[in-house]
Amino acid sequence: MPTKNPRVNIVVETPLYNIMHDLAASEGVSMSTIARDLIREAIELREDAALAAFADSRIKTFDRKKALSHEDVWE
Repeated sequence: MPTKNPRVNIVVETPLYNIMHDLAASEGVSMSTIARDLIREAIELREDAALAAFADSRIKTFDRKKALSHEDVWE
């Protein structure tokens, strides 16, 4: 059955393959599904790290005296 989703071929080391195989078997899903979910989680973790770094840089320049209050913003 053809799929509309793009495909990616990857090569992994044997220990990683074995872990992925065990995860897929224990969850009753395909290795492709496990790989997709793990990649999705990794991307989310990287996004979280990037946003945290951005927030850290913003907090260093925050000046409460110049900040707008809730009322000022929503008038």
